[in-house]
Amino acid sequence: MATSHHAHTGHNHSGHQVPGPDDHAMAEMLELDAEVLQDYLAELTGWLGELSDGEPRRIIDLGAGPGTGAFALARQFPQAEVTAVDVSPLLLHRLSTRAAALGLSARVTGLEADLDAGLPPLGDADLVWAASSLHHMSDPDRVLADAFAALRPGGLLAVTEMHFFPRFLPADIGVGPPGLEERVHTALDTSPFVDWTENLVRAGFTIEAARPFEVQLANPGTAAARYAEICLRRLRSHLDGQVSAEDLASLDTLLDVDGPRTLARRSDLDVRTTRTTWAARRP
Repeated sequence: MATSHHAHTGHNHSGHQVPGPDDHAMAEMLELDAEVLQDYLAELTGWLGELSDGEPRRIIDLGAGPGTGAFALARQFPQAEVTAVDVSPLLLHRLSTRAAALGLSARVTGLEADLDAGLPPLGDADLVWAASSLHHMSDPDRVLADAFAALRPGGLLAVTEMHFFPRFLPADIGVGPPGLEERVHTALDTSPFVDWTENLVRAGFTIEAARPFEVQLANPGTAAARYAEICLRRLRSHLDGQVSAEDLASLDTLLDVDGPRTLARRSDLDVRTTRTTWAARRP
């Protein structure tokens, strides 16, 4: 059921992204997402703890990227060891550096592997986490079968998908008609949502719950302004010829870091996103 959207790259990592060659900027975007949405991550991981039959001790993060999910899981479950799997050496190096800075090197370790080629043997996990990574796989059903095999009986799989790329701007921003941000997202098809229910059942899982998390943060602070800048800059790099010159000029004004109307100077930004997590158990 994986689909192809303009909003994705081919990297196997958690989080969301728009096509771009700069893995450093992408990693920063994912890290800022986790910083800005830390309350959401705490709520999500706490909910998974409630569903688990005992505190998870062995966790696998599929498509870990720079480790935002792995670190949230390590914080929530202080006895757990987390294996963070990703195909990118650069992102895994960033994960390892962050783990050392947080004093988590003994509990959060990276593993370089292409999930499209198969998951190395990592059996008897209590929890497998896949946050916005399955839709990047060429055969997500096989990846789910690998996750099933990696879990102990009774273990839990958490699959998360975004409903849409985050929004930040007020509707009346820009020099053109209202709705600049929505026109940008419509032009680039940035809605990555995939319903994984049938895939999970087909892989042998029993679905415990599918829970949407709606996030709306007003006046979220300087980290959110930088988060908005990176996200919108990646969108802007693919917009030539896709929207009006008026809309492009409005975006360029917002992204001019030295300009008087740059995103960092605005007080009317917010963060809006919805993400659903399926909690599925291996019988």
